[in-house]
Amino acid sequence: MSFIDYYSDDFSPQEMIVVAGARTLQDNKVIFAGTGLPMVAITLAQLTHAPGIIPVFEAGAVGPRLTRGLPLSVGDSRTTSKAMYLQGLNSAFELAQRGFCDYGFIGGAEIDMYGNLNSTMIGDFPADYQKPKVRLPGSGGASDMASSCQRTIIIMVHEKRRFKEKLSYVTSPGFLDGSPDARKKAGLAGKGPYRVITTRAILGFDQATRRMKLLATMPGETVESVRDNTGFELLIDENVYQYEPPTNEEIRLVRDEIDPEGYFIKKRIK
Repeated sequence: MSFIDYYSDDFSPQEMIVVAGARTLQDNKVIFAGTGLPMVAITLAQLTHAPGIIPVFEAGAVGPRLTRGLPLSVGDSRTTSKAMYLQGLNSAFELAQRGFCDYGFIGGAEIDMYGNLNSTMIGDFPADYQKPKVRLPGSGGASDMASSCQRTIIIMVHEKRRFKEKLSYVTSPGFLDGSPDARKKAGLAGKGPYRVITTRAILGFDQATRRMKLLATMPGETVESVRDNTGFELLIDENVYQYEPPTNEEIRLVRDEIDPEGYFIKKRIK
């Protein structure tokens, strides 16, 4: 089979993020899922290489099979289909706090070099808090997931205005100020961000400095284009590679099986 026959050249930024997110997930891991693209990515992973993934949803469902249609929120009744158990919101977050959630799958409007996320407000804090330039949706369960899950996977649009030297507000903690044991000193149980998957790149974090590092460029992107759209100095891995585009089968599954109505795939990423 040729490269052209195997890989798709017809995919959107949303679909690329979903495919990259799914490929990042490992089999038999417990994944605390946020609304939207994380749900699509988890389902894609289950249908391809990781059938043993155990999703956890904020409203309390643990281990469902998303075969009754794509849930539109973490409280959608379809998140409970064939679940292992359903005991409510407190039980779901207790699971993370006790160390049983391998990954939290979250997003945000702004991110800094240490993986801290803002999904609360745009403006000067605290002066603009009551009347910010932009009021964002808030944390939901993202801060708890970032604090307690063993690692977090973050999905975002990659723009300079979003990748900032200093956040307007820290909603969900990453590596805080990047200092040694910063998370432990703050009382956070999880180990912090693992990957940032964006419309331009796959990013990780330097083990010593906790600073964001470019690992791979998305199809059509370069190291320079990623740097140009990042508002802080980005570390560059010595083995940066070009990320493989989605396969035809991955695109078929996303469009025909998982999100045929385009609830999340056709929705513009904000």
